[in-house]
Amino acid sequence: MTVMEQRGAYRPTPPPAWQPRTDPAPLLPDTEPYRVLGTEAAAHADPELLRTLHARLVRGRRYNTQATALTKQGRLAVYPSSTGQEACEIAAALALEERDWLFPSYRDTLAVVARGVDPVEALTLLRGDWHTGYDPYEHRVAPLSTPLATQLPHAVGLAHAARLKGDDVVALAMVGDGGTSEGDFHEALNFAAVWQAPVVFLVQNNGFAISVPLAKQTAAPSLAHKAVGYGMPGRLVDGNDAVAVHEVLSDAVRRARGGGGPTLVEAVTYRVEAHTNADDATRYRGDAEVETWRRHDPIDLLERELTDRGLLGEDAARAVREDAEAMAADLRARMNRDPELDPMDLFAHVYAEPTPHLREQRALLRAELEAAAEAESGYEPGTGTGPEGTRR
Repeated sequence: MTVMEQRGAYRPTPPPAWQPRTDPAPLLPDTEPYRVLGTEAAAHADPELLRTLHARLVRGRRYNTQATALTKQGRLAVYPSSTGQEACEIAAALALEERDWLFPSYRDTLAVVARGVDPVEALTLLRGDWHTGYDPYEHRVAPLSTPLATQLPHAVGLAHAARLKGDDVVALAMVGDGGTSEGDFHEALNFAAVWQAPVVFLVQNNGFAISVPLAKQTAAPSLAHKAVGYGMPGRLVDGNDAVAVHEVLSDAVRRARGGGGPTLVEAVTYRVEAHTNADDATRYRGDAEVETWRRHDPIDLLERELTDRGLLGEDAARAVREDAEAMAADLRARMNRDPELDPMDLFAHVYAEPTPHLREQRALLRAELEAAAEAESGYEPGTGTGPEGTRR
């Protein structure tokens, strides 16, 4: 007797006609990136929001230039500039409530600082001093993630756990176009859609994954179209239009908070500077392409709108620039101080209860440090004497 012949065995029946679980039409993004600046919709934009976005963008641009200069002075090991992408960074931070969480990638220092993290602490990872450098719980900002897209499943897990606990929390996870080629991206979006987790995924499509152009990463009509395959809405927005990005992200955050589930937002922008200070971008793109995008600069777009509406006079513009210069001067002065580092901190905050291997390594390092200190002081082990025969 075969298994299928046994009494009560499962016997398949012809499947019913296939029906989609979700209507794909409402999930599809627009064919063109959504814009506000330069359109009739700009006249309805809140003047206070426009001024705030402008001030933050100018401050962010100055932060980028100062941090890049610090790499040339040896004060930063590496800096991935977000010049040209400031609208995405600032809008992401401003779209969240204080109780929400931001999950940034390594290029998202402006968003981290805009959430309230100290500008120097935001650079600690890139300086090589700590893995994070700031308390994630203070401003609800996860550590800057250097591995591509690994922060996305973390964002989903936090958001799903918060909903199970009844906390009114939304997680916004930022990633570049290169990160969408990682398995973590797929896993995060799939889990988020199945669980209907309150997460917003912001893809900053800046054209290149280091030197690999988007056309060699995907054949999809847009990265926003990938949302449909997971069962969530996809939104396509002009990433250099700060007002449009803020509006789209704010809508997605409200939808997530209201139980509507996740949204994938693709912001089409451009990385004006090289991938990092260690990269030579001239090897894979031309100056003409960069100049074309410079003419679509996010600060210029916003300043044009503010000036046309009489919302930004010369005195106000000067005050914004002076504030940005003061921030840069403070950043420069504080980064020029040598940090006081304790090598034993290598073993702090790894596990709540150190493993046997960590305890062994900690003991070895402590012994090496003590031996080095004794050698520097002139103490000779076994003699009981220090410099010039002094007793110890």
